[in-house]
Amino acid sequence: MSEVVATGNDVRMAIYTRAFLGLMRRDFRVLSRELVPFVIRVAMNPLLFLFVFTYVMPHMSGGAGAMGPASQMAGVAGSGGFGTVLLPGLMAVAIMFSGIAAVALPLATEFGVTREIDDRVMCPLPVAAVAAEKIVFSAIQSVVAAALVFPLAYYIPSTPVHVRIDSWLFLIAVVILASLVAGALGLTIGTSVQPKQIGLIFGVVVVPITFLGCVYYPWAALGKDPHIHWLQIAVLVNPIVYMSEGLRAALTPSEHMAEWQILAMLVFFLALLTWVGMKGFARRVLS
Repeated sequence: MSEVVATGNDVRMAIYTRAFLGLMRRDFRVLSRELVPFVIRVAMNPLLFLFVFTYVMPHMSGGAGAMGPASQMAGVAGSGGFGTVLLPGLMAVAIMFSGIAAVALPLATEFGVTREIDDRVMCPLPVAAVAAEKIVFSAIQSVVAAALVFPLAYYIPSTPVHVRIDSWLFLIAVVILASLVAGALGLTIGTSVQPKQIGLIFGVVVVPITFLGCVYYPWAALGKDPHIHWLQIAVLVNPIVYMSEGLRAALTPSEHMAEWQILAMLVFFLALLTWVGMKGFARRVLS
């Protein structure tokens, strides 16, 4: 009897695996047709920010680099320079935006009037596994996005960008966890708002958490002024903080959080957002 049960479980897992990979192949085929828009979406914002703040402004005033926000942010960057602080931050933004766009935006269409989501949930997979596939697929896109942004953030700044990788294992762990968190955040957003409101979410939620996600400055810099020490504590509820600080710890000599704290909080947000997102996905599918 136990052998029959084991055989049945093996067959079920084989079916689930084939169905899961089938959904992945379908999504990759769609992405291959939209490769150019994907690259433009990922690279445009970091490219413009880098060009203005790390290339144009340092060349103004005879190359003094002492104008406006760029010089002020360079002051909190420490010995590594603003470009060094910015590189991991822009990689974190690319991971986050790519993860959210890969899940939340398609869900706005699939949960719309046409109910395209019904085609997906008809495959031989539990509803939770269909949601998990979306997170995994978006995480793959986020890894690619980070890889695309890295050379931009490394070569465009007019001042040297210092990269130091002490642990490849830690870097890989941060990139994978950050990419999964971004996908889970996209699933949570995509299942929490109505399709017609998805554009509003980017202005009301995504942009604020980006600017308060320690992308353009180290988290430790917020504690140097007693007037904004409260902000250093408040931003700890923002998952983007741990993406930025994790990549900063893995790639640069800039100030950063403790590595164990970064990994622990990324795992925490992954579990929390996945749970919330999957509950919302099941509710929307079955409604």
